[in-house]
Amino acid sequence: MTLPDLDDLIAEVDRRCDTAHRPGGQEQPDWLALLTVAAQLAGQMQALADDLVEDYVEHCRMHGNSWTDIGTALGVTRQAVQQRFHAPHKRYSPETMTDDLRQAMIHVKQAAVHHRNNYIGTEHLLWGLTAEDNSATRLLQAADVSPETVHRSVGTRLSMGASQAAERIAWTPYSRKAIAIAEARSEQNGSDRIDCDDLLIGLAQVGRGVAADVLTEAGLDPAALDATTADA
Repeated sequence: MTLPDLDDLIAEVDRRCDTAHRPGGQEQPDWLALLTVAAQLAGQMQALADDLVEDYVEHCRMHGNSWTDIGTALGVTRQAVQQRFHAPHKRYSPETMTDDLRQAMIHVKQAAVHHRNNYIGTEHLLWGLTAEDNSATRLLQAADVSPETVHRSVGTRLSMGASQAAERIAWTPYSRKAIAIAEARSEQNGSDRIDCDDLLIGLAQVGRGVAADVLTEAGLDPAALDATTADA
């Protein structure tokens, strides 16, 4: 993987802000418009970098590393790293899920263990959601997207790792965001349990990660999903 250099990023800003350059018009481009887009792009990259570090901090904690060890690795004090990462992530017990979602989670865990992955990513969640008939697969069908096609497609994105797949596998930041969206949606609909379609919409609305890529490639529009459930 080759990281983009400054020239690549400048070219991307120009591509995203093509209205700042008007041939035959102003002598100078709209520098403020370009600055706005550059700041947006920098923010997206920073958020991605933060998610990357947060994911590995959680794995270090799971495997017994102290806050002092983690701080040393990051070049900051123990107090600084605790202040940044110590907020506990909410754990979702089976009691917060419908029977269908609990069954899907069995497939999710099996996918991670089988592929020797030491994390549960959005790809594992989408694979589990589309393994059997449930509200998520029915929602895809209602949106004219084949659950079987999605299942096969995300299956090709599951790569083999080298982990021994411990009993407790950490969720990635995107996966946690997806289920947080799912929980908020279920509560908004007056339910005290998260269902498969809630999590599917969460994966789509996160907008990043393997699951979002697969759903987009399948032609799924997150806005259309919400419209479909509203009409149900």
